[in-house]
Amino acid sequence: MAMDSAPGEPSRELQAASELLRALAAPVRLGIVRELSGGHRRVHELVDALGVSQPLVSQHLRVLRTSRIVTAHRRSREIEYSLTDGHIAHIVLDAIRHASED
Repeated sequence: MAMDSAPGEPSRELQAASELLRALAAPVRLGIVRELSGGHRRVHELVDALGVSQPLVSQHLRVLRTSRIVTAHRRSREIEYSLTDGHIAHIVLDAIRHASED
């Protein structure tokens, strides 16, 4: 593994992984990723599936978009969201499965 940071500092890839996990570190965001693992969704579909308010979903979508975890595409008057990378879904779904094990 290449060292691409100053001595004593985490590598760039570890820093990037930390930022990814930080962006996912909210129950609503995990729920959004879980829903998007099944394909694209509109905001109202996410609101219905998660049982939270539209402003709250929009706030969390903004974090996920800023972190490049989700992308948005306009479809007539609505915006559809999808995951930028299927690997994110695997990380989240594995974490949810692990947390639900007894």
